[in-house]
Amino acid sequence: MTPTQESLDLIARGTEEILVESELVKKLDKGRPLRVKAGFDPTAPDLHLGHTVLINKLRQFQELGHEVMFLIGDFTGMIGDPTGKSTTRPPLTRDEVLENARTYEEQIYKILDPARTQVLFNSSWMGEMDAAGLIQLAAKHTVARMLERDDFSKRYKSGKPIAIHEFLYPLIQGYDSVAMKADVELGGTDQKFNLLVGRQLQEAYGQEPQVVITLPILEGLDGVQKMSKSLGNYIGITEPPDEMFGKVMSISDELMWRWFELLSFRPMREIEEFQRQVEEGANPRDIKFLLAEEIVARFHGHTAAVRARENFISRFRKGALPDEMPEVDLKADADGLPIANVLKEAGLVSSTSEGLRMIKQGAVRIDGERIEDRGLRLTAGTQAVVQVGKRRFARVRIAFC
Repeated sequence: MTPTQESLDLIARGTEEILVESELVKKLDKGRPLRVKAGFDPTAPDLHLGHTVLINKLRQFQELGHEVMFLIGDFTGMIGDPTGKSTTRPPLTRDEVLENARTYEEQIYKILDPARTQVLFNSSWMGEMDAAGLIQLAAKHTVARMLERDDFSKRYKSGKPIAIHEFLYPLIQGYDSVAMKADVELGGTDQKFNLLVGRQLQEAYGQEPQVVITLPILEGLDGVQKMSKSLGNYIGITEPPDEMFGKVMSISDELMWRWFELLSFRPMREIEEFQRQVEEGANPRDIKFLLAEEIVARFHGHTAAVRARENFISRFRKGALPDEMPEVDLKADADGLPIANVLKEAGLVSSTSEGLRMIKQGAVRIDGERIEDRGLRLTAGTQAVVQVGKRRFARVRIAFC
């Protein structure tokens, strides 16, 4: 196998599309380090595992000897990415953007090599662009092309307003690639339109167009919705080791394989061997331990990961957790679902009154922790192992109504 093919195999792992793969091969064949770009709008203060799908791919490019450019969209963050939105997003203030950007810089080095990472802010060039320059940039794209974008098209057809500044977002994101002279840009599948605008603008400015690599959107703890802080189905990369470990252990066995592919640094052949072992009767929980340990170790170190595993096992009394348990999907409104209702709807008690009685007796646990508050409400996005007594268990997932 040629070095180019080996690199391509690693780059292609877990990707949705490579546009255009033949162009990437040509770039790799040149043998020079590629300038690989990924942009993040600092719209929230913390990164979660969903963000790390892209960051992990950047790390792989680093391991192959390429230059990684981590772009913090402090300028575009004040516009608000309209991707997937049915209404205009309220822009963030300059102070909010800068504070969030500061935390991003601190967090990315839990994965990326600082010595091989260039952190850039798109305000560096956009802040210097005058009105005439912005008009010239806008002249390089058409309204018809902009309305080809699915979310804009739906809003236009339904009569929902589209603010002019929202059209600027993909243009500015595309111009970032011109300013950075990117060879490759990574983004989620929902960013495909914006990434392709970058290719078009590079050609308009006389540059060789970047290769676009889209990656899947990581499902959150519920296994259905994309990981999102607003949905509560996320794992933040700064969460404590025990909490992070427990959340990983709460995902379904089916979702585990998806997370292995997108979040683990283990070779695919090793993951495929794990799958074979499970098919032949191995306990999926034991394999999930390996995933949880790897993720915790990445952000907190090996010692913390081992301790988190020991604490998790201890909470379930070293074997009290059954190999199999029912998985129950429940619905909750913004106020959450009362714990007694959770117990009843999960089939762990016959009535809410019995549920309240079991809590009073100290017989109810969530992820191994005894529950004493009979007024507890579990909010949408919660995924946990709920236990009543010594033998009744259920893996509960709660979504919005």
